Amino acid sequence: QDNRISIWSVGDLGNAGLSGEYQGEPQLLCDIRHNGDVMDMQFLDQERIVVASSTGTVTVFRHHQNNQTLSANQRWEKAHYHVDQDTACGGAACTGVICNNSEIVTVGEDGRINLFRVDQKDAVRTIDNADSSTLHAVTFLRTTEILTVNSIGQLKIWDLRQQRNDPSQIFSLTGDRVPLHCVDRHPNQQHIVATGGQDGMLSIWDIRQGSMPVSLLNAHEAEMWEVHFHPSNPDHLFTCSEDGSLWHWDTSTDVSEKPSFLHQGGRSTAYFSHNTTNQSVISAWLSNDPTKDRMEITNLIPNQTLSVNSLDILGPCLVYGTDAEAIYVNRQLFA
Repeated sequence: QDNRISIWSVGDLGNAGLSGEYQGEPQLLCDIRHNGDVMDMQFLDQERIVVASSTGTVTVFRHHQNNQTLSANQRWEKAHYHVDQDTACGGAACTGVICNNSEIVTVGEDGRINLFRVDQKDAVRTIDNADSSTLHAVTFLRTTEILTVNSIGQLKIWDLRQQRNDPSQIFSLTGDRVPLHCVDRHPNQQHIVATGGQDGMLSIWDIRQGSMPVSLLNAHEAEMWEVHFHPSNPDHLFTCSEDGSLWHWDTSTDVSEKPSFLHQGGRSTAYFSHNTTNQSVISAWLSNDPTKDRMEITNLIPNQTLSVNSLDILGPCLVYGTDAEAIYVNRQLFA
């Protein structure tokens, strides 16, 4: 009923004990009320956070570090709406937000895409009928191109320089129309994209070729809520699910020496190849000869039963939030 945006300090690695465990409790620095459910949020810069609400409103909050307070810096009321912006109950959930420098792109249940620029009152660009179904997530492909995923299993590319309101490319899962909930692109090889959805499968796409995924990997037993390539080490990918699992997918080249079973879990490992002659050009994610090498998958929280709703990674640090109303920080990702 009463939602809040909170800023926490989880200390720094300088305070770690002998075992590498962080000593001391996370500190709540400040929080502020938020109208509606928080559907998504992203740091815009060091002190501003963009937040998507189930009411359709998008708010930029500023974290004032000198006196540890949060304030609403800018707000786009009902950026997403079903009938019209003025009716009291007209808001449609804003499901996803992504930032790139001063530009903010939002998507929603109304099938709309908005491009906002910080400090501008109105949207720079709105694609009203971008999709006839719910858009669940969005990410930047390049500075002028975005990727969206929707509730009928489609991945679409939009070129924001084009004035027309249709996608430049459409990709889709085979006939099943399984809703896709999350998308991320490879940080170095921008043609490689990962998505996940209602069936828990991990799909890897090469947007240079074809309109279907390059590979479909059996993953979770229920909806996949989030997928992230490691930003500086993209041979590693992380996914989390309604089934309470958080998987670490490792395609780094030395996995051939590792045992080929799924750690702390029951499923077998997916097989991948590595083209050693041209490893820098051909990503392990796109390999198609499954006999040469393996990908290792580890469930990082094997006994969790409640949904893992969100995750993020930076360096050796993994943060995730669950239905247990708790946030977990794992600082030894590659230990």
